[in-house]
Amino acid sequence: MLGRIIEINENDVTLKLEIDINQMQSLSNLLVILQDSNANFIGEITEITKETVRITLLGELKNGVFVSGVTKKPSFNATTKLVSQERVGGLISCQSDADNETLYIGKSTVYDNVDINVDINNFFSKHFAIFGNTGSGKSCGTSRIIQNLFEKNQRPYKSSIFIFDAYGEYHQAFSKLHEISEELNFKSYTTNTKAQDGELLRIPLWLLTVDDIALLLGATSHNQLPIIEKALKLVTVFARDEQEVMKIKNDIIARALIDIIASGKESSQLRDQIFSVLSYYNTSELNLNTVVEQPGYSRPLNKCFNIDNTGKIRDIELIMEFFGSYLNSEYELSLPDGSFKYTLNDLKDALDFALISEGVLKSEKIFDEVNILKVRLHTLVNSDDSLYFDYPTYISRVDYIKSLITASNGKKAQIINFNINYIDDRLAKTITKMYSKLLFDFSKDMNMRSAFPIHIILEEAHRYVQNDNDIFLLGYNIFDRITKEGRKYGVILGMISQRPSELSETAISQCSNFLIFKILHPKDVQYIKDMLPNVTNEIISKLKILQPGTCVAFGEAFKIPVIVKLDPPNPFPSSSSCDLKKTWFTIK
Repeated sequence: MLGRIIEINENDVTLKLEIDINQMQSLSNLLVILQDSNANFIGEITEITKETVRITLLGELKNGVFVSGVTKKPSFNATTKLVSQERVGGLISCQSDADNETLYIGKSTVYDNVDINVDINNFFSKHFAIFGNTGSGKSCGTSRIIQNLFEKNQRPYKSSIFIFDAYGEYHQAFSKLHEISEELNFKSYTTNTKAQDGELLRIPLWLLTVDDIALLLGATSHNQLPIIEKALKLVTVFARDEQEVMKIKNDIIARALIDIIASGKESSQLRDQIFSVLSYYNTSELNLNTVVEQPGYSRPLNKCFNIDNTGKIRDIELIMEFFGSYLNSEYELSLPDGSFKYTLNDLKDALDFALISEGVLKSEKIFDEVNILKVRLHTLVNSDDSLYFDYPTYISRVDYIKSLITASNGKKAQIINFNINYIDDRLAKTITKMYSKLLFDFSKDMNMRSAFPIHIILEEAHRYVQNDNDIFLLGYNIFDRITKEGRKYGVILGMISQRPSELSETAISQCSNFLIFKILHPKDVQYIKDMLPNVTNEIISKLKILQPGTCVAFGEAFKIPVIVKLDPPNPFPSSSSCDLKKTWFTIK
């Protein structure tokens, strides 16, 4: 017997030792069983003096099965003894004879030669987070866990793991996946336009929604959304073959021109603005050279804008009647449905025309808000970033998703890596959200729920999963939505971050499993303590002294919080620190 109980508090008990502690191994963090007349409890030794130990209660043994949490307290008569080495594995690790049910994570730092395994469903079917300072082992740990998954005897051939790689670290860790089995494949996308280590990331613009375009253009006001929506509706006309949409396009242009005439501006201004619009927005039937017929007389439209000596356009009624002949009420514009291809230039033209047709020039306030969208879109069109939205041919959403998970050899790719190291943080955040929404919507729309499981792993997640403006502007944040709804559709989010305090509170609160490496920043330590209900003071105290590659693991996949030493990955990710001994002390 280890000792007798002398004190019972809310979640811990204190023992008076009845053994010679000098003759024992270190008792720190060892598990203890407390056997009472009607219950058996499991606890962990968290504090030791020469005469006493404090034990934090972790759970109960019911019919020989460990159940986390306690509903009652042991009595002072309970007997206490250390859990034997033979029995401890069943308490801190998931054990199963079926290879496809468990996954090896690492080794216990408390009990020699005891492996820590998790139930695959309990870990990978729920959102998870991996936190730690830079250099603490997050990238290596993530790589090792995924490598363990694919090195099993039964391999997850139908898995689809999308990694958004902030620094281009994971290509090295997974590029040899095919050497394990010819049915396993790694696919790499890159934002480096000159790199040869993957396909250039390209998103079909026509698969994006109003919300996506709003994020792309950095919208911040609700006044901007109707303009974006109208631009997308107009692009269904402006990007199509003219003969397919001639009457609709004529109507759209004619209505805008009639609105210009009705604006009450001076005649010279009206003429200049109408000429400007028709010089760029026209059809083969409605343009400046279209012949205007009058009884016994005809002339081109551009000859109908003579201004008389009173300063008025003499034929204004004729012009109005001419434009009115193109009006057509037998159609209704709708948002693009992804059934046809359009480009950034098409969207630019549509947005420019949306500003004209909405008459925003009449309002300085609205003009200032929407003009910034025009400036940003024009800047994007003329920048190298436009390459990421220049998909060469038309492709449907289903076929695009299939292309993402198809390796160069035509077989299924299980790991798809997006190297977003070569673009600025704002665009990286937007692209990450676009892909996450595309994958979530695809899974949500499937007839058979969870038939296509998707894992989205975000490196440096604090850059993307933030308490940002999305909820105000759009009514939701895609990462919050995925963490709240994604599990039932088979879309699982994994967040890797060195600054958990900068993450969305909603997203982190929905995570079920945590691997926390060394963390020192007081704000992050306190955030973890405040946000996660099952984190004890004992866990918090351990976070500051963990060795690299060692983490505290807890959550639904872990029976009790455990300290795990992960094996080194093979190959390593490209995440090592700068080697100054090699770079400083060389002549060349």
